[in-house]
Amino acid sequence: MKQQPQPASKPDSEMTLEELREELAYLRAENAVLKKLEELEQEKNRRTKKKR
Repeated sequence: MKQQPQPASKPDSEMTLEELREELAYLRAENAVLKKLEELEQEKNRRTKKKR
C-alpha cells in the first residue's frame, strides 16, 4: 500500500482550498483504514470466542 507523506502542518487559515481538500481526502482514507482494522479485530475476537 502506498503511503502518502503526512500533510503539511500549516495552520488551516494559511492553507489553500486545494491543500485543505487534499488533507480532507487523506484523513478520510486514514479513517476508513482504521475502521476496517477495528472491524477485522472484532471479527477475529468473535471467531476466537466461538472456538472455545
